[in-house]
Amino acid sequence: MWPAALLLSALLAASGCTSTPGDEPGKPGGEPPASKAPGSAQQAVARVCAEPKAGPEKAPKGAVTVDPGKTGDLTAKTESSPPGTTFWLRPGKHRLTPDRYAQVIPKKGNRYLGAPGAVLDGAKTNQYAFGGDAADVTLAHLTVQGFAAPHNEGVVNHDSADGWVIEHSVIQRNSGAGLMAGARQQVRSNCLRDNGQYGLNAYKSGDAIKDLVVTGNEITGNNTGDWERKQPGCGCTGGVKFWAVDGADVRGNWVHDNRGTGLWADTNNNDFRIEKNVIENNDGAALIYETSYNAVIRDNTIRRNNWVDGRRSAKDGDNFPFATLYLSESGGEPRVEARTDKIEVYGNLLENNWSGITLWENADRFCNSPANTSSGDCTLLVKDTERCAQPAISKKPLYADCRWKTQRVDVHSNRFVLDTSVVKCKDKCGRMAVLANYGTFPDWSPYKGERVAEAVTRKQQNRWYDNIYRGPWSFIANDPSTVLDFKEWQSKPYGQDEGSSFRARDGG
Repeated sequence: MWPAALLLSALLAASGCTSTPGDEPGKPGGEPPASKAPGSAQQAVARVCAEPKAGPEKAPKGAVTVDPGKTGDLTAKTESSPPGTTFWLRPGKHRLTPDRYAQVIPKKGNRYLGAPGAVLDGAKTNQYAFGGDAADVTLAHLTVQGFAAPHNEGVVNHDSADGWVIEHSVIQRNSGAGLMAGARQQVRSNCLRDNGQYGLNAYKSGDAIKDLVVTGNEITGNNTGDWERKQPGCGCTGGVKFWAVDGADVRGNWVHDNRGTGLWADTNNNDFRIEKNVIENNDGAALIYETSYNAVIRDNTIRRNNWVDGRRSAKDGDNFPFATLYLSESGGEPRVEARTDKIEVYGNLLENNWSGITLWENADRFCNSPANTSSGDCTLLVKDTERCAQPAISKKPLYADCRWKTQRVDVHSNRFVLDTSVVKCKDKCGRMAVLANYGTFPDWSPYKGERVAEAVTRKQQNRWYDNIYRGPWSFIANDPSTVLDFKEWQSKPYGQDEGSSFRARDGG
């Protein structure tokens, strides 16, 4: 890992910026401009963990003061106060009663404000800090630490209530996820640091989470429990995990030094704007967008990601092009309502990552297939999973609608830089790919053989164009064994990267 001070100095010098982006948070909205110069992102670092914004030194008028010297005072005063009350936590370490299930259950519209130095500490005993289903709760200027949430559960907004605002807070050194998310939630200018599984787990049982804003946060050092090692293939780690989120703006965050993936959207997410983030030094991919729909990924600076996981897979002899930006069974779908009907990746700088962008489609992964790792979920186009069976799945419309498709993806106006002396790689790095596996399973699958590989490579409107490449990049199409140079990648039958430039010299 890189020392934080050196990382910050280098990034600020490169970007010419010294503060967080000035976009105002709010409901997801707005259309992307048509095009950008390649790699023109000029975003800054959200230095929240080093410089958290202090809360009010005195209790606001009408606020209820909470005493750190009285164990359980916050819970008791929340219970005895009406909805819409503002609570001011005095400086010091606040404790809940020493029971694993003791927690604060806010009422609708409550506000919890921390004075400078106010800490809510779970003492590794309490599982949850704030829970319940009350809407429109605000948490600000408070450090929340030392809670022992179980695997896949979270500490703040444990029950994924709607309309919460969490801002200017430090949520650190908890087990599980630092916080969960509900609809209309705004996560603004927080330090989400060193949590056992995720910084943020955007998941709500049985419901899509609509209109989520994650802006100006520093998300670092999460997955201290190294869960992918404990449960290989669990897909349950990273800085942030999004599940079935419909409408998200992920803007101006500094996502760095997480064990595993930086940002991971998994299973029926839709309508994402991932923009103006700095994503760097994560052990795994910077971004995975998996079995999901319709997104714009623009103006991000993505550096030095996937060195740990990429090097490990190469050492193990795995030939798969593990990417820094990985689009897995995800694409544009006009029938799913969103602000775009494509996945568009543009205006990004990808510098000295293990590899580049991989567009992947698993021929054996579809609704009702035993190879579907999305826990029995089906696509957003088919509500009844059981319909995806023979003989109907072999015919229109289910042949197309029963599988998540990597389609309508435009990768353009980006800058890809690779200096192998920096990354320290000689093999299986610096790859760009669009591919699928040979379909074999189950025996009733209508997708056997090369039909999915042929579709994702040449028939599903996946295009690279107007990019800049600097360094010894190679290109993979159809399957991992088909390795192309730049001229072959541009030529028939692939015809990719029209209008792009390539210089094989490292760096530059």
